[in-house]
Amino acid sequence: MTEQRKDILDMLVAGKITAEEAEQLIAALERDQTPATVGHDARPKGKVKYLRVVVDATDNGEPSRVNVRVPLQLLRAGVRLAALIPPQALVKANASLSESGVPIDLTQLKPEQLEALVEHLDEVTVEVDSPDATVRVFCE
Repeated sequence: MTEQRKDILDMLVAGKITAEEAEQLIAALERDQTPATVGHDARPKGKVKYLRVVVDATDNGEPSRVNVRVPLQLLRAGVRLAALIPPQALVKANASLSESGVPIDLTQLKPEQLEALVEHLDEVTVEVDSPDATVRVFCE
C-alpha cells in the first residue's frame, strides 16, 4: 500500500472525508500512476472488482491516453438481465451478433459460469505493443 493511499484511508477513518471522497481520491491516484507502476505484481490479491483497459498512444505526434475501468458488477448485472430476455428476442440478438462477427450465444450465459470466469480474471493480463500505442488489459 502506498503512503498516499494510507493517508486517504486514515482521513476516512478519522471522519475527515466521506467514503465517496476517498474513492475519488484513490481513483485519482491510480490515474496518475504510470503503466509501469501498475504492473502484474502491483495488483492487489483477492476478489477482482474492475476490468481495466489502458491505451497510451501517439496521435499526430501528440501523446494521448485512454484509461477505462469497467466494474465487474456491471457484467454480472448484464448476465442477470439477459435471463429476462424472451427466447425469441435472444434468437434475433444472437443472429445480429453473429452477423457482426461476435460469435456468442446469449442463451448460454449463466450467472454461475460468469462467476467462474470472474474468479480467473485476476490471472489475466494482456499487453499489446505497437510502434504508435501500448494497450494493456488487466483486472484489479
